[in-house]
Amino acid sequence: MAALNRKIVSTASAPAAIGPYSQAVIVDTASGQLVDGGVQAQAKQALVNIGEILKAAGCDYSNVVKATVLLTDINDFNSVNEVYKTFFSSNFPARAAYQVAALPRGGLVEIEAVAVLGPLSDS
Repeated sequence: MAALNRKIVSTASAPAAIGPYSQAVIVDTASGQLVDGGVQAQAKQALVNIGEILKAAGCDYSNVVKATVLLTDINDFNSVNEVYKTFFSSNFPARAAYQVAALPRGGLVEIEAVAVLGPLSDS
């Protein structure tokens, strides 16, 4: 069995531990490996991961105001869009997409998102 990665979290913005414990501990149970199934499967997993990060921050996809998509093959642009539109269905965030020479671990796609904390109103 592979060792799990543990990270101790501590912040001065919350009450300090007053005994032998941590304010929080993050344990990454994910394998860190890319999913099988090509660019669409990798795009879906990237967006699911973004959703989990947003949820941990008290947000959801509607808080995303900017996204960047990195592709190792720009010909996968439409395939990634098919997955992307299932996560962002209205009030789409601004977005850029680029072809890059390579991504870590031989990935086909990487997606970055910038979100605003708190409620947003549309104008």
